[in-house]
Amino acid sequence: MHTLSVSSLNEQIKTILESTFEKVLVEGELSRVTHHGSGHIYFSLKDASSSIRAVMFKGNASRLRFELQEGLKVIIEGAVTLYKPRGEYQINCFSIQPSGHGALALAYEQLKEKLAKAGYFSSEIKKPLPKFPKKIALITSATGAAIADMLRVANSRYRAVEIDIYDVLVQGGSAADMISKALRRADSKGYDIILIGRGGGSIEDLWAFNEEIVADAIFRAKTPIVSAVGHEIDWVISDFVSDLRAPTPSAAMQMILPDENELYQYIDSISAQYTQKIVQKIYNSKQELTHLINLYLGHSIEKKIAQKIEDIKQLKGAYTQTISFKMQSFYKEVESIRVRFPHVIDSKINIAQNQVLTLQKMLESNNPKLKSKKGFVQISKDAKVIDITSLKVDEVFDLMNDRVIVSAKVLQKRDI
Repeated sequence: MHTLSVSSLNEQIKTILESTFEKVLVEGELSRVTHHGSGHIYFSLKDASSSIRAVMFKGNASRLRFELQEGLKVIIEGAVTLYKPRGEYQINCFSIQPSGHGALALAYEQLKEKLAKAGYFSSEIKKPLPKFPKKIALITSATGAAIADMLRVANSRYRAVEIDIYDVLVQGGSAADMISKALRRADSKGYDIILIGRGGGSIEDLWAFNEEIVADAIFRAKTPIVSAVGHEIDWVISDFVSDLRAPTPSAAMQMILPDENELYQYIDSISAQYTQKIVQKIYNSKQELTHLINLYLGHSIEKKIAQKIEDIKQLKGAYTQTISFKMQSFYKEVESIRVRFPHVIDSKINIAQNQVLTLQKMLESNNPKLKSKKGFVQISKDAKVIDITSLKVDEVFDLMNDRVIVSAKVLQKRDI
């Protein structure tokens, strides 16, 4: 038997594998999905008992309509190849379809779920549309049937609006990029409303309005956005992100533009209401003026002066009456005092005379010169009157009456 090198063996196996399994369809579950920075996608495909490595190179990966996710069941179209440096065989994937449903349907659901979680569909951020727009932008194909329908409806409903058309592709590989760029450009121009749309078609025809780049441009726009794509049964991602979804392009124009005839009727109604309000206002003003005149007459300066004069008269009368009463009382008190005064004076004089006599008698009784001279003397020492009980034996003191002073000495002291 001829001996082979490892490389030779791998080369023979590679030739056999790639010639035998140059095109295979394999169904399995995705596992260990890795998105490389180069754009290639590496993963494993497995079933209940086996697994096989797989790779999808950048060119094929760029055409995927949905995102490869762990555990997703898919059908792979590709070729079996051998990676010689490691002697590992793998499937080189040309295309991948979800098992059980279409790729576009799955991509639609994946993006819808992603944007919903990110808050793109929140009703709280929806911008209100102006009732009477002055200038709107239409982002659509200038050659499509939808533009003619929209302009016809606009012309019949509200000719006062100014419409600018941004001509874009509405299907095909570059449509989403053109639509998103037109959206950003129109958003910077200060329009009242931006409408994006097209007529009906298959899911593939409408797919540009399901792209994330378009959804993101709508979400970030400052101008209110209306999505009018396809027919009433067609729902695309732009319908959920926009501020208003219209079932058809022509219906969108009916929804965002007022009807001139209805507007005229509304103006007539407002005019009638205004006239009625003016008439009522004039009537109310007349009533108020009459009321004010009556108030003025009842509270005029002349009337207030007359009232004040009357008040003064009443105060003057009350004051005169009070003064008269006070004077009468005063006269009565003076007369009473005049009558009682002599008696009071006589009584006061008698009391004073009696008090003088009493004081005179007390003075006479205490005058040394008037006292009985026999047996009464005043004891003093050092020119100070003292009490006899304070004297001590051998102490010298003076005895004094009104005529003589005698010096004496205590010879003996005894109690009695």
